[in-house]
Amino acid sequence: MARLTTTIVAAALVLAASACAGEADEQATAGTDTLQAAAAPAPQPATGLLDPDAASADELRAAGVDSAAAAAIVAGRPWPDMRALDAALPASSDEAARDSLYARVWKPIDLNTATAQEIELIPGVGPRMRHEFEEYRPYTSIEQFRREIGKYVDSAEVARLEQYVAIR
Repeated sequence: MARLTTTIVAAALVLAASACAGEADEQATAGTDTLQAAAAPAPQPATGLLDPDAASADELRAAGVDSAAAAAIVAGRPWPDMRALDAALPASSDEAARDSLYARVWKPIDLNTATAQEIELIPGVGPRMRHEFEEYRPYTSIEQFRREIGKYVDSAEVARLEQYVAIR
């Protein structure tokens, strides 16, 4: 019984100490809420990818974009499409580097009008999957895209691909 009482008392002390630490953290940061709100990054697009026409150079670098690519992205705004952005990136960028960049920064392409080149800029999309994107045109809804592309890849991959496309 004494052992159980000791365990309960010890647990209560740990909880009390945690609560005090939490209050101290709140008090320490209370004065910085305004600063943090003012410095908060711009809202991200619903896709979860940074919009190359809206993200600041700092946001791009924070997302892992190298300084040269971030500068090129900011300098070329507004981007008419992904082909234009792709052409403006440093020539030293290889396909893996571009796929890595486009996994974080992307301007959605229109499923009904995107060129083969634009579709193949989507990370992981090659000629075969590009053909599937094109085969079902015209798309009338994103649900149609999910249904048709879902014939070839699982739902997680459909959701990933959906970030890169729009129907306008």
